[in-house]
Amino acid sequence: MEELELEEGGGSPSPSPMTAAGKMQALDFEHIGSLAAVAESLSTGSKWRRALTSVRVVILQAKINVLLPFGPLAVMLHYLSANHQGWVFLFSLIGITPLAERLGYATEQLALYTGPTIGGLLNATFGNATEMIISLYALKNGMIRVVQQSLLGSILSNMLLVLGCAFFAGGLVHPSRDQVFNKEEEVTEDEEEEKEITQGEAICWLFVLTIWISILSGYLVDAIQGASESLNMPVAFISVILLPIVGNAAEHASAIMFAMKDKLDITLGVAIGSSTQISMFVIPFCVVIGWIMGQQMDLNFQLFETATLFITVLVVAFMLQEGTSNYFKGLMLILCYLIVAASFFVHVDPDSTLQFKGHWITGLHSPYTFPNGASCAT
Repeated sequence: MEELELEEGGGSPSPSPMTAAGKMQALDFEHIGSLAAVAESLSTGSKWRRALTSVRVVILQAKINVLLPFGPLAVMLHYLSANHQGWVFLFSLIGITPLAERLGYATEQLALYTGPTIGGLLNATFGNATEMIISLYALKNGMIRVVQQSLLGSILSNMLLVLGCAFFAGGLVHPSRDQVFNKEEEVTEDEEEEKEITQGEAICWLFVLTIWISILSGYLVDAIQGASESLNMPVAFISVILLPIVGNAAEHASAIMFAMKDKLDITLGVAIGSSTQISMFVIPFCVVIGWIMGQQMDLNFQLFETATLFITVLVVAFMLQEGTSNYFKGLMLILCYLIVAASFFVHVDPDSTLQFKGHWITGLHSPYTFPNGASCAT
């Protein structure tokens, strides 16, 4: 009777011994199952399979990685012969290109785990890591004009060549109409991105790729002067036109791909966004690092370079003000870039060439002290 009164009074009946035992048994099974899953994940075979999968995704999946053997070839050629600096430069340039693209991929994968704020900082830092590493090696060697001109060339390449090729390719794929910028497409594309490697693997790949890019950048910078003489090219042309190809390979490929998919807003974000990062982050960063190294790195670009950048900004602004693009606009941007390339090929840099006792000396930065103690300013 007392038990019936308790039940009628709303008291909760105590669980039966069978029910409690069943719950405990289920918890034990869940605990044992989770331990088994952890043990399986930590097994040696699972680690090797995961590592092989990561190598396949990062190294073998991208077609541009067929250029990877040029990096070791550049190192071998550097030590085999000192008379092939032009080939060392070209092989290093080609070998760094796929590494820069894979570095951008690893950065994007890591950004998927960190959220938008940290991801944006990672993209701003490692997205231009190749330009920063090459600039640091050039600063270490006192090649101030190479640093200035290579960073300027990265901006010009993104705004003219990358954007122009993207517009041209998109116009050829969609010839019947003008392509229109649509900001909603960027959100859709961000939602389509998938995590292909784990967070730890992305960090490891960033570390490995950065070291390998640093090694090849040292050979690349050391071979610039020799390549200029053997290939009969001015150092200004190499710095403004050839060096930016390395860092802009990833932007170039992705911008063209998105334009062909009629996603021009992402194309614009890739090309113009990279130029903004270089001008607002990489160049001031190099100035600070040069000050720490004792190098006279500054923002004193020459009049010709400043005018070229100013005209480039005006041309791109006029191209984008209608909010549409076609193949002809892309062709005009490409032709503008070819004009810039030709002008830097014939342009004589007043800060990199001077005459001392009848001999022309190139690659200098004012002021310069000669071995006999004499000094001069350009």
